[in-house]
Order: sequence, then structure tokens, then C-alpha cells
Amino acid sequence: MKGLKKYSNKTKAAFILLIVMVIILLNNFNTLQDSKERNENINAIFNDRLVVERYIFHYANELHFIKAKAIQINLDDSQKSQNISNALNKIKSIDALYLKTVLTANEEQFFKSFLSSCATINKQTQNKNWSQIGNSSNQALETLEKLSNLQIKEAKLKVDNSNALHNGLTSLGELEIALLVVLSGITTYLLMAKKIKVKIPEAPSLN
Repeated sequence: MKGLKKYSNKTKAAFILLIVMVIILLNNFNTLQDSKERNENINAIFNDRLVVERYIFHYANELHFIKAKAIQINLDDSQKSQNISNALNKIKSIDALYLKTVLTANEEQFFKSFLSSCATINKQTQNKNWSQIGNSSNQALETLEKLSNLQIKEAKLKVDNSNALHNGLTSLGELEIALLVVLSGITTYLLMAKKIKVKIPEAPSLN
């Protein structure tokens, strides 16, 4: 404290201003990083969760179609094979899009299981094992249900993380406002300190 006495009030005010500005700059840098992460979370929710849920919906439609064609009485083997092969080709076209998304470890495991079920359906179609296709399709649908649940779980984690970042940004903003208020008060006091003169009333004359 003694060392500060040799500096003028303006120097002290400038020094305090510098410290507060450095703190605010660091907070702003942290805010930019948090904003970037929030943006990544939002993109991930859309690209890797909502879009994937749409792929799962199309998968399920094709599998139900395959189940129906496999047991359809008025179709011969050739017609059944053609219809099911077309549906499997549609599934393969979605596979390429699905693999472009970010997969968690569990999601990758379930997706491999789904692909395995589709490969089994394809083999059963070639062998004309129509009665077995329904069971394989049901297994694939169960795997899709697990994948869908994972989308909800992962999306919720992203939302929770974004909410935590938002609360952090709000707190930092409030801190910056508080620092600026304190800075204004201290700076004003230091700059006005020399201008304020305290007059001590003189003692009454005895004469």
C-alpha cells in the first residue's frame, strides 16, 4: 500500500482500469469459446440426431415392406425376390448417409448389428427362405429401436451441455457488469479525490 502512495490518482485509476479490462478480455475470450461449443452442440443435434432419426424411420418402413412381401400369398418367388431386393437397395442407399454422421461407440455397435440383419435378409431372399425373413426383419427393427433411443439420449446430453454453457455465459456477463460498475466508482473517486477539499472550520475568536 505504501508503494501506491507515490503514484498519482490518475495513475492508480489507469492501473485499475487496465486490470479490469484484462479480466473482461479474458471473460470475452472464454465466452467466444463457449459460444463455439454451443454452436457445435446445436449442429450435432440436427446433423447427427434429428437427421439420423429420419434415416431410422425410412429403415423401419422398408423393413415392414419386406416383412409384408415375404408372406404375401399372391406373389411368386421371383416377385418376392424383386420387391425385397429393391427394398434392400433402398436401405443400402441410406447406409451411406448414416455412416457420414458421427457415431458413438454404442451406436456403431448397434448399427453393425443392423447391417448384419440386413445381410441375413438378403441371403434368405436368395435362398427363398420366406418364413425366416420375418424373424430377421424383427431383429433389425429391434436394433433400430435401440438406435432411436440412443438418439434421444445423445441429444439430451447436448441440450444439457448447451444449457450449462448458457448459464455460464449469463454469469460471466453479470460479472462483467459488476466489474464495470465497481471500476466506474473507483475511477471516479480517484479522479475526484484531489479536487475535494475539506474545510475545517476555524475556532471562534476569543476577542
